[in-house]
Amino acid sequence: MSRLGIRPVQIPQGVKVNVTPTLVAVEGPKGKLSQSYDPTVEIAVKDNAVHVTRKNDSKQAKAFHGLYRQLVNNMVLGVSEGFKRALVINGVGYRAEVQGKLLVMSLGYSTDFAVAIPEGLSVALEANNQKVVISGTDRHLVGKFASEVRSLRLPEPYKGKGVRYEDEKIRKKVGKTGVK
Repeated sequence: MSRLGIRPVQIPQGVKVNVTPTLVAVEGPKGKLSQSYDPTVEIAVKDNAVHVTRKNDSKQAKAFHGLYRQLVNNMVLGVSEGFKRALVINGVGYRAEVQGKLLVMSLGYSTDFAVAIPEGLSVALEANNQKVVISGTDRHLVGKFASEVRSLRLPEPYKGKGVRYEDEKIRKKVGKTGVK
């Protein structure tokens, strides 16, 4: 039995979950999310909680059992609280600014990067434009956009310059030393 899949997902106050035979829709104060699901699992709402069960014990059904429980949990958390991912920009002259629906970043290259902010996400700048906070209701979309922004200038191991996640630790290498 799936250790994660058997746990019910508690529905907080103000969140509505609607289950159809192929789709789960969650609506809350921060927005709406929906997810289609495989017919090898059953999703039901009972006693102010979402229960995910599997129809058989095939390998595929076992894999989907925990997956869809966690996807429903992420949707419920997203529409009630939302998700955030913070990126720190480290380097001389490195900075970011938001221009409408574009995130413009100066990262030490000859030209600036302009990245379109996806629909449903918001970007805020903190700490003198050295910290980019990406927030939204869809956990997958927040993580994917944060990953794309980080990939524009990966942190280098000698000085730590580049874009890194706020909770990421960069292992620094020792540079060259003069031989005497």
